[in-house]
Amino acid sequence: MATNDTTPFRERIQFFNGERLFASDLQDLEAFNRQMRWLHNQSLHQPGIGTGFAVTGNAGDRQVVISPGYALDSLGREIILTQNEVLPIPPVADNGAGASVFYYLTVSYPNDADLKPSETRDGICVPQGVVRLREEPVFCWVLLSDGTQRQPVDPTLKDLIRKQLYLVLAQIEVFNCKLKQPVSMAPRRSALPAKQPRIACGADPQPVWTKHDFSANDHTLQPSMAGLQLFPSWFSTPINTSSAGFHATPVYEARIVGDRILQTSAAGRILVDALISISTNPAPTAQGFTLNIYVFMTVPPQAAVAEIATPTTRVIPKWQVSWIGIES
Repeated sequence: MATNDTTPFRERIQFFNGERLFASDLQDLEAFNRQMRWLHNQSLHQPGIGTGFAVTGNAGDRQVVISPGYALDSLGREIILTQNEVLPIPPVADNGAGASVFYYLTVSYPNDADLKPSETRDGICVPQGVVRLREEPVFCWVLLSDGTQRQPVDPTLKDLIRKQLYLVLAQIEVFNCKLKQPVSMAPRRSALPAKQPRIACGADPQPVWTKHDFSANDHTLQPSMAGLQLFPSWFSTPINTSSAGFHATPVYEARIVGDRILQTSAAGRILVDALISISTNPAPTAQGFTLNIYVFMTVPPQAAVAEIATPTTRVIPKWQVSWIGIES
């Protein structure tokens, strides 16, 4: 039954003291709860592998090992494997033209009729009956077509895979009845939501700038061809990004926010700006990074040279740092 059919949920099952219960009453209660759970799964989760169901096998092996796992199909039904399963690979030599044969390994939800009894009990004045079924999923090898775009050959199985009723666990390549390559789990799909990049941003309104002097051979105050000159010191500040809650080191971008105009008595208005870089020593972390800035300004006339040190006391202390981090 498709779980988007809400017909079974029109009635709530009730009991009263002294009521005579039949097996069908308890079966109906179990079915109600199970279908409600399937509806939840189908509505809020995507079909695929939730955890486990790893498939291992190396070149030359004639079997694969499937680890315990949990998965959901497109109807929200839970597919559970409770212990390791050893599964022989299809015993084929080649595709008839001397080349390998490719298969998907799929898993699907078992119907009650497919499960083996694990416990039976004698009834009162009635024959023995089954009270527990062993939870075992259904595995199926699905033959794939030749060529670069491999697709299931059987149209029925292809449709079941497309509808996510058969979930692909792995792909194998068989030659001479053995695995030619290790098992590939690339085709499988996760039931977990796709992990989108985590993006967060923030600002440091009062960064604490540390001044560093260039060595004599690094830079001079000579005007550049663009009519700019570099300030004889550079500055750094630590930026704390812990408020973003990053789990891994993101890719950071930063910019300076603040006034770029310096008013001088001798030269009037001078443009002050900076080249910025995110330090690699120390390297950025999930909790923050160090920002380096290299200040430059328009070349003042000779009369104003004495005032070029004023960015450190009048402009730079007013700058703020805005940042953004992208954690993939």
